[in-house]
Amino acid sequence: MTQCPREGDDASDPKGSCSAPLPFGRDALARSIKTWGVELGFQQVGITDTRLGDAEAMLLAWLAAGRHGDMDYMASHGTRRSRPADLVPGTLTVICARMDYLPEPQDAMEEILADPARAFVSRYALGRDYHKVLRPRLGRLARRIAAAVGPFGHRVFVDSAPVLEKPLAQKAGLGWTGKHTNLINQRHGSWFFLGEIYTDLDLPLDQPAADHCGHCRACLDVCPTGAIVAPYELDARRCISYLTIEHRASIPEQLRPLIGNRIYGCDDCQLVCPWNRFARLTDEADLLPRGRLDTATLIELFVWDESTFLTRTEGSAIRRIGHGRWLRNLAVALGNAPGTQAARQALAARADHPDPLVREHVRWALARQAQGTTEP
Repeated sequence: MTQCPREGDDASDPKGSCSAPLPFGRDALARSIKTWGVELGFQQVGITDTRLGDAEAMLLAWLAAGRHGDMDYMASHGTRRSRPADLVPGTLTVICARMDYLPEPQDAMEEILADPARAFVSRYALGRDYHKVLRPRLGRLARRIAAAVGPFGHRVFVDSAPVLEKPLAQKAGLGWTGKHTNLINQRHGSWFFLGEIYTDLDLPLDQPAADHCGHCRACLDVCPTGAIVAPYELDARRCISYLTIEHRASIPEQLRPLIGNRIYGCDDCQLVCPWNRFARLTDEADLLPRGRLDTATLIELFVWDESTFLTRTEGSAIRRIGHGRWLRNLAVALGNAPGTQAARQALAARADHPDPLVREHVRWALARQAQGTTEP
């Protein structure tokens, strides 16, 4: 008889969740996995196989067109991203899970975007780093499975390796890839995270989700930089999320005015998606806003020194961009803000910053401020 796992972080499992293994049929095990996933805080769990031929063709064409920008790792991983068994030998099925993260109603987000003096942070990044929230839950789900069926081959992923998570999730029935390339669930919208468990289990498969975008093109029309170049086609080189998070160099000058007050990511395509009228606010305390990042002004955040930045972003996905790119992004937003003495003073204080990337964007912002309307 297989003993229940004794990993230390299993202490948060509900009492009695780790019981003696029972013989499971394939269908009963799949149903149990989905039930356990919901008990662990996921809103939905689905199961799929590893065949991703169509998605692989789209990925290779996207890479060949250079639309991944300077995310060289996307190309270096080759087809391991689209062939799960190449990444984790022995993988037969993939357990996909989604967790809602929307922290506030849509009108609260629109209010921030409409105020050029305030900073807009993509809502997924306001709380604790999602990797640290989902990964332990998936690990506990895997241990529950092991407690039921005995040791099995598996590996957990949360946006942490070459995994085509959206095509897998679509095949597992969690939603369809919308025209903005985000996953949409017909009953819950698109404000959710995804995670996967690659397994060597022979499990019954769920039906793929059907596409329900229809003739809608709201996401294409609203994209500030025109990054959604065609339905289901995203050019990362123009995407504000890419420019403010993944891109390490200077932001192209022609795109800076279009970024507005978005300093970390962009949610515009989700805000206009009609399916998000069904989105639900998160129940996860860890995913709620921290440190007033949901309401802070640009100047408030721009005056943070590196020590303050590291302290205030501890445990957050934002920390990964570093203080220099944080200031770069804020300088662009301040250059797009109304001309005020306070903004110019804040920018001037960084004019001699040791990082040339910061200095260059501050000079641009100061020039823009000089052209703006002077306010007290």
